Amino acid sequence: MVPAASFSSEDHLSLFEIREMWSVLSPDERVEAFMLLDHHSAKEFLFTLSQRERGFIILNIPEGEQELWMRMLAPDDAADIIQESPEEIRSHLLGFLNEQMRKEVSALLSYKKDIAGGLMNPRFARIRPDHTIDEAIHYLRHQARDYLESVYYLFVLDDEQHLLGVVSFQDLFRTAPDKKVSDIMTTEVVTATEHQDQETVARLFSQYKFFTIPVVDSENRIKGIITADDVLGTVQAEVTEDIQKIGGMEALNQPYLQIGFWEMLRKRAGWLAALFLGEMLTASAMSHFEEEISRAVVLALFVPLIISSGGNSGSQATSLVIRAMALGEVHLADWWRIFKRELLTGLGLGCILAVIGMTRILLWQTFFSSYGAHYFLVGLSVSLSLIGVVMWGTAVGSMLPLFLRRLGFDPASASAPFVATLVDVSGIIIYFTVSALILHNTLL
Repeated sequence: MVPAASFSSEDHLSLFEIREMWSVLSPDERVEAFMLLDHHSAKEFLFTLSQRERGFIILNIPEGEQELWMRMLAPDDAADIIQESPEEIRSHLLGFLNEQMRKEVSALLSYKKDIAGGLMNPRFARIRPDHTIDEAIHYLRHQARDYLESVYYLFVLDDEQHLLGVVSFQDLFRTAPDKKVSDIMTTEVVTATEHQDQETVARLFSQYKFFTIPVVDSENRIKGIITADDVLGTVQAEVTEDIQKIGGMEALNQPYLQIGFWEMLRKRAGWLAALFLGEMLTASAMSHFEEEISRAVVLALFVPLIISSGGNSGSQATSLVIRAMALGEVHLADWWRIFKRELLTGLGLGCILAVIGMTRILLWQTFFSSYGAHYFLVGLSVSLSLIGVVMWGTAVGSMLPLFLRRLGFDPASASAPFVATLVDVSGIIIYFTVSALILHNTLL
């Protein structure tokens, strides 16, 4: 691995060398290294970078170079960079573009970046149904020479841009030249609507395995296309955001090593403080059972066991449901099926832990006489409490993401630590209530 270093104009680095050292370079050094590449290598390298890195490079090179690279971008890539740039320089970046591209990019900027309209490229191969195959190929060559980046499918449109069908690139060249496009086009076309969210679009790609999906408006007029690589980056960002939220913090929205110290502190401290305040309720719940604990100190030994089991089972259920929702496997209407499934699962898991807990108490009593004359009742209290707490944990953990989605919030906000904290408090109440009933007139 080549170590990071400052560069001078006399340095001559190959594309291979820059790729090798890229991961250890600071942001400023990456810009310097990029500027040392010849134009051909720079073009090849720039388009292998992530959208975030590409934007950073373009926004930090000299203004004359900015105009060159902005004009080389596809409209959707240019729109992404402008959308991520500070408000005060957006119009300046738009000014670099020619008139046609400026109109295309401005139209894309009217969409939110996480919906189909914000992801699409307005440039695509279009043909008419009455074209012969020979005419379609000639027209395709003309389009590709002018502005098309890649061609997987050709979209068949009428005069008002309504989507009539689709022809694959392969089928076009396999067909006799005198045949009509309408003879070979597929009329049943999988489409995304312009306001569909990116998760739904990603599921379409996953389900149908297409390279490209057209985006249409409410009247089936085609607005642009989304390619699989367009979705890949957005899905990765979405998954990263969800994982960070599930971990009990705000989404960083920046690479880990690039986010500032105070910003990192702010994004983590809020949730951590909220969870800490929530755990204070656990102490309050235990103080409510102070008399029971003083009379049967042995019960306090199992408090961590009880509440951690409930929290862990709740975290499992939350993670499973959040991911199933993200993949479109479950919906709000499935809440009752999910609730019954998790309740039964919680019963099974609770019974397994109850057997393990009772076995442990019996063994320790046999070899060490740890739990006194009423050890069996103590074990029964712990075992039944485990069943109740685990069932409650799975029920709460599975329902909370659905509840948040119903209120319009991100289900990922139902983080595992949050669920664990919630179940901790109720676990204490369940444990000491069960113990009071079983140990009445003995230890209590």
